Amino acid sequence: MPPCNVIATSVRSLKPDRIAAVTNGGNIRGGGTVNRTEKSSQRAPPAKAWHVISLVLAAIALLLFSTAARAGPEIIPCEGALQAQQVAQLLFGRNVEDRARVSEADFNIFVAREVSPRFPDGFTVIDATGQWRDARRGTTVHEATKIIEIVLPAGEDNRRKIEAIVEVYKSQFQQQSVGLIIAPACVRF
Repeated sequence: MPPCNVIATSVRSLKPDRIAAVTNGGNIRGGGTVNRTEKSSQRAPPAKAWHVISLVLAAIALLLFSTAARAGPEIIPCEGALQAQQVAQLLFGRNVEDRARVSEADFNIFVAREVSPRFPDGFTVIDATGQWRDARRGTTVHEATKIIEIVLPAGEDNRRKIEAIVEVYKSQFQQQSVGLIIAPACVRF
């Protein structure tokens, strides 16, 4: 193995009269190194010390960033009969001021008038229970909820259609909001 010289420095204290440095006293030849510590009474330029510190911090930040980037969720590609599309979930709360306000019949009429004409190819309606924190009262509220899940047709103005559904529901049933989640998905039918 060819010889390799290694020089490493370490700043223990920023006191100008005592800077410790570890230097390689020999060559690496597969068997290790011999190091010695030297004390210097020379005054180190502050700019150089800050430069070393900033390089060390940048290296640590780069290491943390690269580790976090690799730790994300696995992306499964759409293969075979699966096609890449977007899926929208609309979350409709059914209470107004802690009272059941939107009946099953009312919701079915809303779906028939507002959702079906905008997405005639189909969607799924799911019964659920929602939970949210009422910041005004400092309490947790549970309510009956409906979720409509739609595989969005490609090439259409889906955002406009979804916003129209949301606004009609809020107005008709005195709701503060309707939850909306849009996510990529692999789909087949």
